[in-house]
Amino acid sequence: MIKVLTTTWPLLLGVMLLMVGNGIQGTILGIRGNTAGFTTFQLSVVMSSYFAGFLLGSRMAPDMLRRVGHVRVFAALGSLISAILVVYPVFPDWVTWSVLRVLVGFCFSGIYITAESWLNNVATNETRGQALSAYMIVQMLGIISSQVLLNLPDPSGFVLFILPSVLVSLAFMPMLLAATPSPVFESTRPLSFAALFRISPLGCVGMLLTGGVFAAMFGMASVWGAQIGLTLQQISMFVGALYVGGLVLQYPIGWFSDRMDRRTLITGLSFVAAAVMLVATLAPLPFVALLVVALLLGGITNPVYALLIAYTNDFLSREDMAAASAGLIFLNGFGAIFGPLVTGWMMEQFGSYGFFLFIGVLYVALGGYGLWRMLRRRVTPSATGSYTALSPNASAMAVEAALGEGGGSRR
Repeated sequence: MIKVLTTTWPLLLGVMLLMVGNGIQGTILGIRGNTAGFTTFQLSVVMSSYFAGFLLGSRMAPDMLRRVGHVRVFAALGSLISAILVVYPVFPDWVTWSVLRVLVGFCFSGIYITAESWLNNVATNETRGQALSAYMIVQMLGIISSQVLLNLPDPSGFVLFILPSVLVSLAFMPMLLAATPSPVFESTRPLSFAALFRISPLGCVGMLLTGGVFAAMFGMASVWGAQIGLTLQQISMFVGALYVGGLVLQYPIGWFSDRMDRRTLITGLSFVAAAVMLVATLAPLPFVALLVVALLLGGITNPVYALLIAYTNDFLSREDMAAASAGLIFLNGFGAIFGPLVTGWMMEQFGSYGFFLFIGVLYVALGGYGLWRMLRRRVTPSATGSYTALSPNASAMAVEAALGEGGGSRR
């Protein structure tokens, strides 16, 4: 690990600063929008716009990298993000914020692809697995740290918009000054959605549903917290707990997944999450109990995302894994666009706890579909490939590198 940090620390430090900046703006917009009098639906449009931009960026960024190179893409997208972050408080209008969020999502998608391809190029075959693990860890640590920083300044001022702008600007210094050559970007060969669905119906449906869960969790958590009267400190603790749960439970669940039928684990975790959401919807929980709910929700959602990718890869040859991962990530991003929109609608129809109700419904659907698929397809008797810890923030580039390091195949 020391060797990995020696060669990749500029990239890892830059990614951590990026995630701190992104984490702050994602939470503060929900809080400030509620203060400004935006409706729940308007805030849901603002939040979903990020994922629309992210999905658009995932399709366009590879061509940008091939045409102008990593350094120019880094500089252009980073400058645009830094500028947008300080524009938010100047134009407190939900339509303007939605347009800006599309641009921010587009830019961050391109930056992730650029950083991950660069990281993949810096790492050797012997260190790639450790480098990717470190990359996922610093992503989580960056977002968790961002929730702590929310408690420092006055949320009604400009500081919480200027601070992420500064952090994003600083994030590019270590990456652009690193003494490593720019990598050559190679696109992934396509795999049609019809072919992908035939290979793994559960993987496709599951990724679509978890996209909605992920976007609802991280897009609308601050909106929900502001509506029920949580303080800024409590909102930051709740959002931070979502990420802490994902960081802590990722590896224990992955350990179990390599030793049992992944569908059983996916289905079981889905019903556990649904039960937790039911309790959170119906019972007036104290704040400490809400933190436990957040820990369990984040601790289930992140591993289930990685489990669905691992399960799909169990039915693929190694040559098809990269194309399949790109398709699964697209489905996840497509589901993420609608997550905040439907959550906002349910919060208007059923009150603030429609937030938990919507996530619970999605997990019931995933668990039920998992049970149905278990009746339709027998478990493959040969050994499964290795589980790889992955974040829904990762692009297809990181997933492809991770699968190349630890993925296996079975027929």
